[in-house]
Amino acid sequence: MALGETVDGRVTTFDETRTFATVAEGAGLDSIWVFDHLLFRFPPEPDEGPHEAWTTLAALAPVVPRVELGALVLCSSFRPAGLTAKMAVTLDDLSGGRLILGIGSGWHEPEYEAFGLPFDHRVGRFAEDLEVIARLLRGETVNLEGPWRAYRQAVLLPPPSRQIPILVASKGERMLGLTASWADAWNTAWFGRVDDRLRTRLADLDAACVAAGRDPATIRRTVGIRLHPPGEGADDKEGTDAGPAALADFFDELAAVGFDDVIVWSLAKTPATLEQIGEARALHQARAS
Repeated sequence: MALGETVDGRVTTFDETRTFATVAEGAGLDSIWVFDHLLFRFPPEPDEGPHEAWTTLAALAPVVPRVELGALVLCSSFRPAGLTAKMAVTLDDLSGGRLILGIGSGWHEPEYEAFGLPFDHRVGRFAEDLEVIARLLRGETVNLEGPWRAYRQAVLLPPPSRQIPILVASKGERMLGLTASWADAWNTAWFGRVDDRLRTRLADLDAACVAAGRDPATIRRTVGIRLHPPGEGADDKEGTDAGPAALADFFDELAAVGFDDVIVWSLAKTPATLEQIGEARALHQARAS
């Protein structure tokens, strides 16, 4: 379940986010995700800005004690790689080993400009950051003279207590190659049906794994779907407005083509919607067992 950041056009308070997360956990969902952005700027629309992702996850950890926690996805440009790895180990400990470290290269140039962050060479910078993060989380001491930063005997102390899974959101050839080389899980989004676009994404991931010498079956596949209120998303190719039975059918279709997890971004922030998603999950699980 992806937690959206707006209700009726305004940013949610943490009390609202906490309530939504608690209901999601109670509905039987498996994970809770937040988005990582500093600013949304799409003129002529007014600027919007969500709350900071990592702080929100840390605050949610004791509130929802069962579900996995993650960001879909952290922008590697916003935080130095070593700091991101250190934060990941800390939050994983705080949550009792429930973190999924979702990371990506970022895409929204206006927020980079607004906050003084470099937008050039995003994939090159991400490649260096991903390697450093992955090696640190594996318990390595990192010495690296990269094009963007130099690392001298960088190490995480205290060390990670487990292998924290890294999820990368990617679709281009170079990003998929990095995913195949370093990630435990992969995300593609947003979809409202199993179509040729989605099948192509899956085939591209398989090809990237083969090129990297990796068994494609060893990477966990996750897909993001956008769930509209009933009757409001029928014409959206990247979303659906299905009820519980039809949503369960969609989960079945996604599993049949190889997806392990579905991350639902519900545009309606109501307990009833969460209960419907939980019902669809239960139907899907019953069929799969």
